[in-house]
Amino acid sequence: MIYQRSSALFTEAQLYIPGGVNSPVRAFKAVGGTPIFVKEAKGAYLYDEDGNRLIDFIASWGPLILGHAFEPVIAAVIDKAKKGTSFGMPTEIETQLAKLALSMVPNMEKIRFVNSGTEACMSAVRLARGYTGKDKIIKFAGCYHGHSDSFLIQAGSGAVTFGTPNSPGVTQGTAKDTLLATYNDLENVKELVAANKDQIAAIIIEPITGNMGCIVPIKSFMTGLRKLCTEEGILLIFDEVMTGFRLAKGGAQEVLDIAADIVTYGKVIGGGLPVGAFAAKSEIMNHMAPDGPVYQAGTLSGNPLAMSAGLAMLTALNNAPEIFQSLEEKTAYLHQGMDEILNRHQITHQINRYGSMISVHFTEEPVIDFASSAKGNNDTFKKYFHGMLKKGVYLPPSAFESYFLNDALSYADLDDTLAALEAVAPRLK
Repeated sequence: MIYQRSSALFTEAQLYIPGGVNSPVRAFKAVGGTPIFVKEAKGAYLYDEDGNRLIDFIASWGPLILGHAFEPVIAAVIDKAKKGTSFGMPTEIETQLAKLALSMVPNMEKIRFVNSGTEACMSAVRLARGYTGKDKIIKFAGCYHGHSDSFLIQAGSGAVTFGTPNSPGVTQGTAKDTLLATYNDLENVKELVAANKDQIAAIIIEPITGNMGCIVPIKSFMTGLRKLCTEEGILLIFDEVMTGFRLAKGGAQEVLDIAADIVTYGKVIGGGLPVGAFAAKSEIMNHMAPDGPVYQAGTLSGNPLAMSAGLAMLTALNNAPEIFQSLEEKTAYLHQGMDEILNRHQITHQINRYGSMISVHFTEEPVIDFASSAKGNNDTFKKYFHGMLKKGVYLPPSAFESYFLNDALSYADLDDTLAALEAVAPRLK
C-alpha cells in the first residue's frame, strides 16, 4: 500500500500540532512508521487519504459498536444539528438518554453527562472523595482512566508506598493521594488498605481491561474487591468507558455480576461523539451540585448533538440485544482462527478475549496484569502490526491496546483478516 498523502499530511501536522497528533497513540511511536490519515469510513472499513481500504479493528477505540456511519446515528445528528448545535441550557433529550441508559444498567439510579471518559473518571473520584470525606484512592497498574493528574501515577518501591508521577506537570502532592495496586492481586490491595486505614475514598478499576490488552479479572479477585470495599467503607468505581454497553446492555456489572458504587461511561454512550458519564445510587449522586457540595460543570455537558447520537445508539442496542451475542461469536471465531495460525507457524503468543474485546500478546506466559503484559515481544508486535497493515487490516498501533470489534464486520472480513495473518505469520519468527 502507498501512504504518500498520509506521510505529507503528517509532516504538515507536526508543524502545528505537538507530535502531529491530538492523542499520542496515533503517532505510531510504539510501532514506528507514519500514521494513517483517515478520509472517511463506512461500516467495517476505513478509507485513508491515499485511497486504501482497511478493515477496522479499533472502531474509534470502542464506541462504534455497530460500525462507522451507522445510519440512525447519522440521521439523528443531522436532524439535531439543523436545530442548533449547542445551547448551554437544559434539553429534553438529556433526560431521554438518562432514562434509557439507567434502564439498561443494573444498580444505578442517577447519571451525570460530561464530555469524555477522562472527565467522567475525574468527576467520579471527586464525588467519591466528597461523599466519603477521605482523600486517597487506589488504582491499578496498567488501568487507564484518562489523563487527569490523579491517574498518571506509576509504582513506587514496595507494596505500600505512595505512587510517583509519571508525567511532568503532575505534582507530588497529587501523587501522594494515589496508591498503585497490582491487577488480579487481592492480597496486594489488602496490604494497601491496611497501611492506609480509613484514608481511602475509592478503588477505581477497569473491570475488564483494555489498556494493557484485554485482561479478564479472576473471579475471586473481583468478588474479594467488592467485599473489601464494603467492609472498609470504600467506594468501588468501575471504569466502564470501554466495557459499558459493549459487553452487554448492563456492561461489566452485568456480565461479572458485581455491583459497583459508581460507574463511569463513555465511548458507546456517545455513538461516536464526545460523551462521558458517571452514575451511582441517588444517595451518592445527590452530593453533586446543585443538590450537594461536590462541584462539576461544563458548558458542553449534555450537548444536543452528542445526546442525539447516544440516544440513537443505545436505542438500537436496547432493541436488538442479540447484537452482543453476534459480536461475541465473531470475536470467538477470530480468536480460534488466529490461535490456529500462530500455533501452526510456531509463534509464541497468548490471546485474551472477553465479549467483543480481544488482544494478542507475543509472550510465553499468561497475561493477567501489567507486568505480564509488558513482557510481550514488542519487536514481534511491530512486524505483526505493519504486516497486517500492508494486507489492509488496521489494528491498534500499540501492544497494550485491546481490539474492539464492530458488528458491521462480516465473516468474510474475518476470513480476510485470517488470510492476512497466514501471510504475515512466517515473518514473525
